Amino acid sequence: MKTLIWDFDGTLGYREGVLWAASFLEALDREWPGHPFTLEQLRPFLRSGFPWHTPEQPHTHITTADQWWEELEPLFARVFLGAGVEDPALARRLARQIRQIYCNPARWRLFEDTLPALDDLAARGWTHILLSNHVPELASFMDVLGLSTRIAAAFNSALMGYEKPHPAAFQGVLEFVSDSRPVWMIGDNITADILGAAAVGIPGVLVRRPDERAERFCADLTQVAAFVEDAHGPGDSSRD
Repeated sequence: MKTLIWDFDGTLGYREGVLWAASFLEALDREWPGHPFTLEQLRPFLRSGFPWHTPEQPHTHITTADQWWEELEPLFARVFLGAGVEDPALARRLARQIRQIYCNPARWRLFEDTLPALDDLAARGWTHILLSNHVPELASFMDVLGLSTRIAAAFNSALMGYEKPHPAAFQGVLEFVSDSRPVWMIGDNITADILGAAAVGIPGVLVRRPDERAERFCADLTQVAAFVEDAHGPGDSSRD
């Protein structure tokens, strides 16, 4: 079996708007029409506090989606307070709305090249695995977007307890694919996806967002096959 490990957000799909900041602004729009806040005021307070901001720290104690969101609600409230919401009760009420807003499947999209690339690579004999730093509801997005029938298995940091580039995130996938080779990592984040995979012996292809540290880069997914199908490339080397 030949295996491709895919990142999701920024690689296969994306959320409309400015990711998390847009969800916080939508909560404010619902609760406080005409509020004075902007995306620019919210963004600085979203740059830390999420599990993927401290990938060196496992969170294996989290075992359910409800627990994952409950642990983040204090952070969400602090974001609103930091941006200028003066009423702590209002900040907590807003915080409780973020899960429903962020996880609205209608807000999620695939890039135009995603399904054609996955189908082409599958026809070439590649098995697709998902490995994503994401919210627990990722599987529901996959169903709506038509990914579930194309992905053999999905590994989600929210419930694994390890965020990329933590080695354990990749090791869990390697254990699942067992002796499969070649194995490649495809992602848009040089640190979490490409360098993280390289640290455990998995070659990678950086997509969409160029970085001079990447050995292999392609601007879109249509070019991935050119790298992984190269019979003399590093993707054919064993992991031994």
